[in-house]
Order: sequence, then structure tokens, then C-alpha cells
Amino acid sequence: MHRGKGMKFVGDSRIKANHRMPNVPKDYSEYPGKTEAFWPNFLLKEWMVGAVFLIGYLLLTVAHPSPLEGPADPTRAYTPLPDWYFLFMYQLLKYSFASGPYNVIGAIVIPGLAFGALLLMPFLDKGPERRPSKRPLPTAFMLLTLAAMFYLTWESVVNHDWEAQKAMGAIVETVEFDKESEGYKLYAGSACITCHGEGLEGGAGAPTLMNTGLTADEIKDIAHNGRGNMPPGLWTGSDEDLQKLAEFIESLKAE
Repeated sequence: MHRGKGMKFVGDSRIKANHRMPNVPKDYSEYPGKTEAFWPNFLLKEWMVGAVFLIGYLLLTVAHPSPLEGPADPTRAYTPLPDWYFLFMYQLLKYSFASGPYNVIGAIVIPGLAFGALLLMPFLDKGPERRPSKRPLPTAFMLLTLAAMFYLTWESVVNHDWEAQKAMGAIVETVEFDKESEGYKLYAGSACITCHGEGLEGGAGAPTLMNTGLTADEIKDIAHNGRGNMPPGLWTGSDEDLQKLAEFIESLKAE
């Protein structure tokens, strides 16, 4: 048999190659700006962006520490408020169709549908197009979700009573006072004690009477005309007793 005629060369998978191909990413120069190797090009960019955001977040936490509120007190009314990125869910649970007996709809069904659509999106949109105009279904879902989250967050911020929220969680510095004093006896014998508490620490819907920063005249005006949740005309005593009570409350200041 002559060489090269009638001879066939076959490969044998049991025979190892003498050298290994280096782990070099594929050349995507023919497709500039469209795609790139996941390792290490794309992953390195992701890590760099993540590091920048992490450093920025750490700087914000150092420059603006989380505000502290007063210690938990079961005798005081307090409405917990979620962080800003959950305010849209907080607002959703205020509506009649998603609260009360329908709470499961607002807490589970509606968020479940939204997250389910997000999980199914890779199966619903399999096309190679990247332009939003060529991907109407995922683009519509994204715009609808962003619009709903923005609207609900805005409604929650606008309609919430931030001053009352701040007062509920305020750290109150207590002031020592004499319960045998005439001012406190007038306080204990009035209707004020039922809302503001025996220790003047405040209660459900009523602020503390310590460190109010109010003058005696301002306190008398509130006692007669009311303010906020306090209705007018609750003081039924004499003006002389009210003057002594107002001076007593004015004196409750931290040194």
C-alpha cells in the first residue's frame, strides 16, 4: 500500500494533547459595543461598579448616622413606619381593597403577581432585541411597575403626618419635679393627667409636657383654645389655678 493512499487517520480520546489551550476570552472585536466576555471583562466591570456604590454607601452612613428614637414604651401609641423603599407597600395596604379583610390581597396576592411576572420575564421575552421599542411587553411591565411604585411612594409621603411621627418617637429627657408641689397637685386634679400621664411623659395622641419650650402664656392659650389633637375648653378650673399650672409646666426644663 502506497503511503497516503487508502490510509485514514482517526483521533483517540484516550490520548491527551501535549499542551492545553490558554484560558483566553474569545475575540469579540467583530461585534463592537454589543457583547463581551463574561469572564473577566464583564465581571470586572460589575465588581468595580459595586465597589464604588459600597464605598459611597459607607460614606453616607458615617456622615449621616441613623436617627435614634426613644425607647419602646407600651404605654405610648406608636405607628411604625417602614423605610422609604417600602413606602409604596405601606400605602397600598391603606386602600380598602387591600386592607382589613382583604389584607391578604395587598400583602401577598398583588406583590406575588408582580414578582411572578418578573420571574417569568426571561421566558416571556426570548428575542435578541435590546431596544425598548422592539420589546413592548417587558417595556410596558417595567414602566407600569415604576409608575405604580412612584405614585404610591409619593402618596405615602404627602399624606403622612410627619410631625406626629416625629413626636411619637422623640427622645424625651425627663425632668425631676416635686409631686407635692402645688402645680403638680393642680395637674393631678385636672383632666390633663388622663392624656399626658402621671409623670407628664405623654401618652396616646398627647405629647410630653417636659421641655416643651412654651411660655406660661402659650400654655394657657392652648389650655383654652386647644391645639392639634387637643380640643378647646378642657380646662374647667379658675384662671388663677391655670396660671400656677402653666408656670409649673414652663419650669419643667432640662438644665
